[in-house]
Amino acid sequence: MSVATVGSTRRTRDFMPRAARDQREAFLLLIPALIPVIVFSVFPLLQGIYLGFTNAEAGFEVQVVFNKLDNYRRLLHNALFWQSFEIGIVWAVATTALQYVLGLGLALLLNERLRLRGVARMLALVPWAMPSVIVAIMWRLVYLPDAGILNGVLQTLHLQRTPVNWLGDFSSALPAVIVVGVWAGLAPTTIALLGGLQGIAADLHEAAAVDGASSAQRFQHITWPQLRSVTEAIVSLDFIWNFNSFGLVYVLTAGGPGGQTMLPALFAYNEAFKFGHFGYAAAMGNVMVLVVVGLLAIYMRYQRRSQA
Repeated sequence: MSVATVGSTRRTRDFMPRAARDQREAFLLLIPALIPVIVFSVFPLLQGIYLGFTNAEAGFEVQVVFNKLDNYRRLLHNALFWQSFEIGIVWAVATTALQYVLGLGLALLLNERLRLRGVARMLALVPWAMPSVIVAIMWRLVYLPDAGILNGVLQTLHLQRTPVNWLGDFSSALPAVIVVGVWAGLAPTTIALLGGLQGIAADLHEAAAVDGASSAQRFQHITWPQLRSVTEAIVSLDFIWNFNSFGLVYVLTAGGPGGQTMLPALFAYNEAFKFGHFGYAAAMGNVMVLVVVGLLAIYMRYQRRSQA
């Protein structure tokens, strides 16, 4: 064996323990961050999955029994729950799509060299900085049938004669809530897309402009493909957030009128804390998780095929 081979073998032996040591140290440094995640996320998730297979109810000295799939069989025949699922899908898809389209337009605008661009970017964050309860109360005042700002403006412009009860009418309640959801969630979508736009090299646009490409062509062949990864991430997060939203809709309508804005999260909340059926509500939550994961898997598979 040559001297070079012996030296290489010794370096490999010295490197392997050092690499293992580095991995062990990195894991030890991650433990303080993993503990809160396990305690406040993983453990409640596992407990919720377990409760979905029990008859847990509110009360003192209630014996919890493992009832297997009884809760899920009961869910299959609960038409109101599946109706809330349809409303939740409509709400999540419409809100997510509008947030993305408007957020992309606003991000493109804020990416330009405009006067007071810094102030405009700061103002774009205002809805995100406000608690959802405050946002809901503010919009309830806007939607008031008698003294609301919206009805006042529309009547002043002679666009309507009589005031509309936007949150109390069967036909307008869900669209009105969607508008509030889009406004409240527009800021994070805009910031994420703005970050993606700033990551695109300016040389690409300059070269395309020299070659005679129009603004629409540059967006189609440069901007849009470069934003694809950001789009996948923000659309997925927005959909999960919107489908599981609770506070905003609860303060606005509490699921009314007549269940027209009853989202699945609201339905499970009423079942758990209004009627005390914790096991049944946990089963609803488990079904919601499975549906969201399934829809996201379909979406991600479609995006990968389109990229290929």
